[in-house]
Amino acid sequence: MRIILLRHAESLGSVDQLAYTRIPDHAIPLTETGRAEAVATGPVIKELLRGERPAVYVSPYLRTRETLRLLSIDSDCDRVVQEPRLREQDWGNLQDPQDQEVQRQRRHEFGHFFYRLPFGESGADVDDRVAGFLAELLHSGGTHPRSVLIVSHGLTLRLLCRRLFGWSVDLFESLSNLRTCEHRVLEHDGDKWSLDRPFGQWRESPDGETQG
Repeated sequence: MRIILLRHAESLGSVDQLAYTRIPDHAIPLTETGRAEAVATGPVIKELLRGERPAVYVSPYLRTRETLRLLSIDSDCDRVVQEPRLREQDWGNLQDPQDQEVQRQRRHEFGHFFYRLPFGESGADVDDRVAGFLAELLHSGGTHPRSVLIVSHGLTLRLLCRRLFGWSVDLFESLSNLRTCEHRVLEHDGDKWSLDRPFGQWRESPDGETQG
């Protein structure tokens, strides 16, 4: 199996944090720049697919669905499935901009994996639902396409790799999200998984673990 991970294109929330006080997270749209990013990424994904018809799993959030639509690969896909387990971390109530900033700071200080947002999720909660999705995907049987495209969110994609490679929480915490419309390719050689390029890393992992 080969899995292509793609983060959504630039969204309104990427450039305007206060957008979350006006618009539900799941309904945040792409920006004009984001739409252009997605269109430009379409040929890149087609080349990576090498003519294979992938199974596509996409977060049901608007920004991920818009990204997938603008790739213009629908006719090349075996199936397209909206998968709620691939959604963004639930941040709960974001209507109060001051509280939103307080929660971001507490989450940064406490750690993105274990800190649970009020009325929302912790990274560990996202890790659990990603684990369920991966278990089904990896045991999907012989009729499932060999190539898979996953269009999702930064933290969700990092946690998917954490689960697949068995990375420690410390290593996960040290990694940066993919940039908007950035991708990674995961390959399985019959024995183990490999990653075409490492994630960006903003600090060394405290436990000394590496991605390789």
